[in-house]
Amino acid sequence: MDISGLLVAWSRGDEAALRDVIPLVYEDLRGIARRALRQFPRDVPASSGTLAHEAYIKLVHARGIRCRNRAHFFALCSRMIRQILVDHARRRRYAKRGGGQVLVSLDETLLGSRARGVNVEALNDALTELAKVDERVSRVVELRFFGGLSVEETAEVLEMSEETVSRDWRLAKTWLFRELAGIKPGALATIRR
Repeated sequence: MDISGLLVAWSRGDEAALRDVIPLVYEDLRGIARRALRQFPRDVPASSGTLAHEAYIKLVHARGIRCRNRAHFFALCSRMIRQILVDHARRRRYAKRGGGQVLVSLDETLLGSRARGVNVEALNDALTELAKVDERVSRVVELRFFGGLSVEETAEVLEMSEETVSRDWRLAKTWLFRELAGIKPGALATIRR
């Protein structure tokens, strides 16, 4: 059975299918984790292997997840890795009683040359707010930034054109810059004009 077939079987409740698919996608999962970790300072207490393992454990305990194909599976893993990294940042902040916030390096691909380190929790909060305004645009950021997916891969996962993904990506960069810089544009519709 191919990877997509195993994922569909797992979606239908076949737990053995997930055990069979993980060795086939493990290196790709570590690649997603490596790309996500590049956004964090070196002192984040996690490795790509640790993140891949934590994502696997979340997958084992997940119920009712529907995976249509390999790309959809990696989108799901990107979201899980984002959640794991945010959880790591929160635990670390709580351990230090509010000090030592973890900063994310938002490189030029996300916010342009004006990008600086941003607190990972602030980024997560901004993405949560963006999802309230426009879920699709938020998903584009999640897949591109945390998952490291290309425009083409993101378009496949979200079942939309590459042009729409590129447009949403540009919109999201502007919105996130304003949000993280404390400039309140009021609504996403303001930026779309």
